[in-house]
Amino acid sequence: MAKAEKVLMLVENLSVPADPRVWREARTLAQQGLQVCIISPLGATQDRERYICLNGIHIYRYRLSVSSGGSKGYLLEYAFAMLMTFLLSLQVWFQHGFDVIHAANPPDLFFAIGLFYRLFGKKFIFDQHDLAPEMFQIKFQGRMRMISACLRFFEWCSYRTSHLVITTNASQKQMAIKRGGCKFENVFIVRNGPELHRYQDVVADHSLRNGKRILLAYVGVMAAQDGVEYAIHAMEELVHRRKHQDVGLILMGDGDQVPALRALTHSLALDDYIHFTGWLVKDEMLRYLAGSDIGLSPDPSNELNDYSTMLKTMEYMALGKPVIAFDLPETRITAQDAALYATANRLDEFVDHIEILMAKQELRATMGEKGQQRIEEHLCWEKNRQTLLRAYRCLFPANQQLRLALEEASQATLLQAEELIVQSLVQ
Repeated sequence: MAKAEKVLMLVENLSVPADPRVWREARTLAQQGLQVCIISPLGATQDRERYICLNGIHIYRYRLSVSSGGSKGYLLEYAFAMLMTFLLSLQVWFQHGFDVIHAANPPDLFFAIGLFYRLFGKKFIFDQHDLAPEMFQIKFQGRMRMISACLRFFEWCSYRTSHLVITTNASQKQMAIKRGGCKFENVFIVRNGPELHRYQDVVADHSLRNGKRILLAYVGVMAAQDGVEYAIHAMEELVHRRKHQDVGLILMGDGDQVPALRALTHSLALDDYIHFTGWLVKDEMLRYLAGSDIGLSPDPSNELNDYSTMLKTMEYMALGKPVIAFDLPETRITAQDAALYATANRLDEFVDHIEILMAKQELRATMGEKGQQRIEEHLCWEKNRQTLLRAYRCLFPANQQLRLALEEASQATLLQAEELIVQSLVQ
């Protein structure tokens, strides 16, 4: 049997294992016999150990002061993160060794570390979670164009440094090919699908319903690009103009927009109808979500969201909840018949669709069943993990253990179809 390959994963945006995608990837690789080490920042309330070994995975963490905003703050944050990551990578190299660096974005700066280690024969994977230049544009509303141009350059450098690129959907794969000049066969779509076992046999918790007949739910980050204000304005329309006093909304998550969203809720006299929970542990979040009736994906159309797959949409589907969303390309690919789609950024249509589902319990059930079926058959992690293994098989063709794991796994037809779609787009 070939030697066990050694992987070093780099993360800056979240601690690990709090970052669910990175942790799923790490466990998948470790389960196939690869040695996995991870470098990430310390968490704010969890993941506080400087070093820990979980499930055979070595995790090294550093203290990071998160920027409070502004170009200088972000430059300092990322510069310090790069320095600490590089120093810890030297420690991992000497203590454990590694053959490949698997770097998750944002930010798109780990290519510099990848370039250094390429001098020593190491391989580099760019795991693109988000389009960082577009995210910056949304966050700063088109300001600081010089930094935006730098981010586009850093993204290009990340593409060009990598031996393989991993994206979360077909739109991002197309971007890597067109904008980064990557070869079609070197870009792999690994969707950020939920793990089925976490969403089965969840006992619904109705304690946040507060007597409301219909409970709407939102799960996830609450930043500028997430459009949570659309959900709040939808509640204003439903409660105060259309006179639905039987509906409530729970907002599960956190982000830099929460103070403004709380103020908006109060100014619209919706405190009795909207409940902010903050971040919840996964099991608690799933119980509350299972006790809701409709999942909201209010992400507006923009240069970032049009190319993004929303994890919350798949979480709603995994629990059998129908979805209301704006008609974004990747959202429609994800949810298909499990969602009702409003014209992009049209609040009135968004509210109309909520009213339709509020009135039609049978339609809610039918859409929920279709969503669960789509998750189980195509979008769950159990299906998408096979593409991750296929990527590593291409990176390490001599690794017999990976080859056997891949040959034993059945390939989802959706993944093959997506490859054909992307190929037709770039030709």
